[in-house]
Amino acid sequence: MKNARFFRLLSLTILMSMSLTVFSQKKWGGMTLYTVRNEMGKDAKNTLKQVADLGYKYIEAVDYKDGKFYGMTPDELKSYLKSLGLTPISVHMGSMTLDNADKLIADVKAAGFKYFIAPVPPMGMFKFDPKTRKLGMEGGVEKLAEILNTIAKKAKAAGLEFLYHNHDFEFQANKDGIVPIDYLLENLDPKYVNFQMDLYWVTKAGADPVAYFQKYPGRFKIWHVKDMDSQERFAPVGQGKIDFKRILDNKKLSGMKYYIVEQDQTFDGLQPLDALKISKAGLVKFGFN
Repeated sequence: MKNARFFRLLSLTILMSMSLTVFSQKKWGGMTLYTVRNEMGKDAKNTLKQVADLGYKYIEAVDYKDGKFYGMTPDELKSYLKSLGLTPISVHMGSMTLDNADKLIADVKAAGFKYFIAPVPPMGMFKFDPKTRKLGMEGGVEKLAEILNTIAKKAKAAGLEFLYHNHDFEFQANKDGIVPIDYLLENLDPKYVNFQMDLYWVTKAGADPVAYFQKYPGRFKIWHVKDMDSQERFAPVGQGKIDFKRILDNKKLSGMKYYIVEQDQTFDGLQPLDALKISKAGLVKFGFN
């Protein structure tokens, strides 16, 4: 087992080395800072520099507290990202409520982000069971749609685009037989609300991303791109079983404008920044650019 793990890590290291020339030529592709959240908590500016050095162009932020992103004011973050050649494209706002939305939207706008995203059902509707590790939602999907619609209209008025990010539970019928993601797609006006499709979680739910593109074309403006290994754990792009080529072939149908590499957790000694390197090579393999 130890030898197998050693040779796996060795092969990944070789793959990363072979891809460094690709990374150094031009910045492209996006990543979410959730992948390096621990590193960002220790030294945000140095971590952002390392992300830039990997050749990523767009970043998605996930940390906001007391009017600051990673301890930086909106203007400070915008300026520092510009100095690194990084573009702020989207931000997850798990703390959004009907009461604080105006303040959050103003700060997101000031920092230069384009997309304001609900990463989970807001205002206490999202539930996580630490024993089973299962994600879920409390409360009716009708209530969720109403909250999202109200905040989305505020975001639209400020010049931001509002997206909802899925996990797997939205694809499971509730006690009333309603599939939440379908309800949201059918009942929320695309003028105000669209979606960030997490390809891993759609696959985990047993659904087909392409089938959703076909049924709801143009609604999935950003993708979260991460792979699934044989144990159904998070994996770097190209190191698992998700058919990204088939999904990417339907990019136009989906409405995708940006893709964001994410890896919620790393395993077998792999470090988050190294996972981002491997995923960059995987993006090349599948034709992302």
